Amino acid sequence: MAGQSVRIGLVQMSASSERSANLERASNGIESAARQGAQIVCLPELFASQYFCRSEDAKNFDLAEPIPGPTTQAISSIARRLKVTVLCPVFERRAPGLYHNSVVLLGPDGAQAGLYRKMHIPDDPLYYEKFYFSPGDLGFVAVKTEAAILGPLICWDQWYPEAARLTALRGAQILFYPTAIGWLAQDRAALGAAQLDAWRTVQRAHAITNGVFVAAVNRVGSEGETGAGIEFWGHSFVCGPFGVVLAEAGEAEQVLLADCDLAELEQIRRGWPFFRDRRTDAYAGLTLRWLGED
Repeated sequence: MAGQSVRIGLVQMSASSERSANLERASNGIESAARQGAQIVCLPELFASQYFCRSEDAKNFDLAEPIPGPTTQAISSIARRLKVTVLCPVFERRAPGLYHNSVVLLGPDGAQAGLYRKMHIPDDPLYYEKFYFSPGDLGFVAVKTEAAILGPLICWDQWYPEAARLTALRGAQILFYPTAIGWLAQDRAALGAAQLDAWRTVQRAHAITNGVFVAAVNRVGSEGETGAGIEFWGHSFVCGPFGVVLAEAGEAEQVLLADCDLAELEQIRRGWPFFRDRRTDAYAGLTLRWLGED
């Protein structure tokens, strides 16, 4: 894959209460990206519905579906028709009472190329994901496609250097983070700019310390009661292995495109050989919850 430039597309979109409308919006975004030369397209986390984790309500389990299921089959058909690879997030119903926040990688032939289940599950105000999702049990994965080796991760995984490092160590060249993150309405004025900057900064750091490209695709729009819901901040972006932002969206719906030159990875890792200098003999403490005195 040396010297191969790959164009990726991120579909930054809002979500309504109608699954069919969300699927149509996502499909149009994939088509737009493919028309502009994208070989790999990523959709936002749980794009087929509004972000239901704002409350703990057992009725929302009815939104879950198996893999393969209606959402993956619909996106598979589009991937096959357009001959693109698509990262398709889904609320996975694995068995009765067992659900995951997942992303399915669909190849340009429409077949399933990989599956990742979200490893880090948050539980915060309006982000009650522990009520809905079991933690992933597939570990961190890298999926070899025709265009590049992809490392799928999901939203809250963004904040964990261990997730990025282990995925990169499996050979991933581009880390993808389908996302649903935003401001609590009451926090935006005081904390909004700092929260957005922290989100962007931590992912740029993953790109630098692992010598990879990073692509984060978020949703936009307000969901929940006015003044008490979530304002999804958008700002989907792609950055290179020096952390330089190659493309960034605003806070409206947008199909974002970026070209990733995979040849850069070899050259940058020669200059900054972080993998070479890792002290694997000294990292056992990372498997422990806490190292200080209790």
